[in-house]
Amino acid sequence: MQAIQNKSTRQFLNTIAQGDCIEVMRQMPANSVDFILTDPPYLVNYRDRDGRTIQNDTNADWLKPAMKEAYRVLKQNRVAVMFYGWSKVDAFFAAWKDAGFQPVGHIVFRKSYSSKSRFLRYAHEQAFLLAKGRPPLPKQPLMDVMEMPYSGNKLHPTQKPVATLAQLIRSFTLPNELVLDCFAGSGSTCAAAMLTGRNYIGVELDAEHHRVASLRLERVKGRMARRFSPSFPTECIVSAPQRA
Repeated sequence: MQAIQNKSTRQFLNTIAQGDCIEVMRQMPANSVDFILTDPPYLVNYRDRDGRTIQNDTNADWLKPAMKEAYRVLKQNRVAVMFYGWSKVDAFFAAWKDAGFQPVGHIVFRKSYSSKSRFLRYAHEQAFLLAKGRPPLPKQPLMDVMEMPYSGNKLHPTQKPVATLAQLIRSFTLPNELVLDCFAGSGSTCAAAMLTGRNYIGVELDAEHHRVASLRLERVKGRMARRFSPSFPTECIVSAPQRA
C-alpha cells in the first residue's frame, strides 16, 4: 500500500495537473504535503475589465469537499495559507472548520491600487493561516500586513505576485519540502516554490490556464538552468533561505 501511495505522489511531483482538484487530491496519500498555499475562486462571479472570468466562481458546491481533501493531504502539525473573498467569508470559514482546520492567523496584503470601488476602495487582498494539529511557532514570524505589488494580471485575471508568495513559502517550509496549490491558476505558487528550492504540486481545472501555467513553469526551469550552469558567475548564486 505504501508503494502505491509513493507512486501517487511521484506522478504529480513538480508538475501542474489539469483537472478537478478534488479528484486529483483523492489520488494523493494522506499527510503527504508540507504546506498548502492557494487562491481559490472567491464565489463572487468575478469578471475583470477584459471580461475574463474564473471557472467555478458562481457556486460553492466544490468548497467543502475540496477543503476536506486539502486537510487530508496536509501533514500533521503543518499550516495552509488560503486566500478568500471577504463577502463570502462565512462559506469559507464553515468549510475550513468542517474539514478540521483551525485558524491561527490572518494576513492582509496591501496593494498600491484599488481593484474596485463601491462603498470603499478595495486596495487589499486577504488570506487565513490555517493549522492542522499544533504546528511549531516560527522563530521570526512574518508581519500580518504584507505588500502585494501589482502582477499585471497578464496570465490570469487574479494573478498573484511570485515575490509575495515566495515570502510565505520561505517562512513555512524548508528547502526540498512539498508545496501544494490546488487552485494553481497561472502557476505563481509553483513558480515561487521552484525559485525557493521547494518541490511543488499544482492543480488547475481550466485547460487554458493549465496550458499557460505549464509553459510558464518551463520558462522558469529554463532560466534556473541557465542561472546555475557552470558558466554562470558563482557570486550571483543565492541559496534558498531556511525556515525561520
